Amino acid sequence: MSSPPFNLMLTPVALGCGGAVRIGLVSLGTMTAARQRRKRQKQRGRLLASLAGAVLLPLLALAAVTVPGRANPGPRAEPIVVNPDSGLAISGFDPVAYFSRGEAVLGLPELELGFGGVVWRFVNVGNRSAFSEHPEVYAPQFGGYDPVAIGRGTAVAGHPLIWAINGERLYLFYDNGARSEFLADPARIIERASQKWPGVAHGIAR
Repeated sequence: MSSPPFNLMLTPVALGCGGAVRIGLVSLGTMTAARQRRKRQKQRGRLLASLAGAVLLPLLALAAVTVPGRANPGPRAEPIVVNPDSGLAISGFDPVAYFSRGEAVLGLPELELGFGGVVWRFVNVGNRSAFSEHPEVYAPQFGGYDPVAIGRGTAVAGHPLIWAINGERLYLFYDNGARSEFLADPARIIERASQKWPGVAHGIAR
């Protein structure tokens, strides 16, 4: 059975002060002026308190409702490669799967997490928990931008299918040529990119 609709017209009985009002009206003639004023003040206080409760309680209940939808991305910390169509970090690929499975795997819509101002997806709850606890380990370095291009002072988004793990950190590359250059001398590329990254990151439109 469906519940009755909410009654917006609050009656004195519904407010819990109907009886008090009737008694007050009957006994006003036998009260002194001071007592009558105190009586009216008490009645007004009870009425205001009842009205406040009737109005605030439904509002508080509405505020407690969680609206389903995409995970809250939170504030943007630094530039991160985001797919312009889906709005997902690294096009929705699971950043932890590169480490745990050794391959690029698309995450699931029901397993999202907001971090760094963007939304990430994962293939299972364990990967999502691991990323939540240690995002500095699993998130791609330089926000997923190609470190070879960064070392040259430019921002080029890395492709989630062209990647490498070096020193237990994930790097994405624009193409296989950049990946090969990186693997030939990763320490030099990383050092140069690290030096250039603050200036490059500042110039990336957020």
